[in-house]
Amino acid sequence: MADVSHPRGDLAGHPDVSEMRERFERTLGGRDVVLVDGPVFLVGLYCAVSPWIVHYTASQPALMTHNLIVGIAIALLAVGFTVTPERMYGLSGAMSAIGAWLIVAPWIVGRGPDAGVIWNNIVIGALTLVLGALCVAVASRSRRAT
Repeated sequence: MADVSHPRGDLAGHPDVSEMRERFERTLGGRDVVLVDGPVFLVGLYCAVSPWIVHYTASQPALMTHNLIVGIAIALLAVGFTVTPERMYGLSGAMSAIGAWLIVAPWIVGRGPDAGVIWNNIVIGALTLVLGALCVAVASRSRRAT
């Protein structure tokens, strides 16, 4: 019988090693902000459930629905950043805009918000704004490098 097993060795002698190395570097090139994906997802989840955590579901029904929808949108952005980073990091600026909107939303969407509601949205908005700005900065740096 013929021996069809392939001996294991290093790829240094492989004829396509340089092409494989370049492809590997291109693939990892879009993953500069991998440490931001998790926090963005967590901020989105917290934004979605924060009306129940801070207990303003009855006093601010419009803001409750608003935070639920915006939180889901932020979490979906994080999933998109993880799944297809080279296509999604163009939306980092939109995430920064969502963060700025979250900061002012209690006064625009809500009616007579109390301090807990205001501070909740300010903290969520500031974190979203900073994480979005970080994604924009890293994405623009990696575009300049290519």
